[in-house]
Amino acid sequence: MLPGPLSPVGVPASRSRRSRFDNLVLSVVQDLEDRWHRELGLVEFAVEETPWVPDDWASGTVPLAAMVRGTGTTPTRLVLFRRPIELRSETRGDLSAMVLTVLVEQVSELLGKPPEEIDPRYDPGED
Repeated sequence: MLPGPLSPVGVPASRSRRSRFDNLVLSVVQDLEDRWHRELGLVEFAVEETPWVPDDWASGTVPLAAMVRGTGTTPTRLVLFRRPIELRSETRGDLSAMVLTVLVEQVSELLGKPPEEIDPRYDPGED
């Protein structure tokens, strides 16, 4: 006889990696927007699986994020790339720290402020 379900009906047994990553990003974005909403203005935050890189990509590393600055009618767009960030993170704690670091660095560049000012939790690590 097979055992019954391990979680209540209607509750997923576990969230997908993508869902967990999206929720992590959303949490950090909400913190940043709460702190910097006036300065950020209209900014779209997004997550994509991987970046598109051209065949002649010269860098030895894959980008973790990209920023496309807005123009007149289009908002600035900050995109995090899930798979490269996950692949550089050994634990959930590493993943949380990496997401925070990447988002803070993107917002720092956008606002022209040091990352430590954007979020006091920022720690660039020892790369």
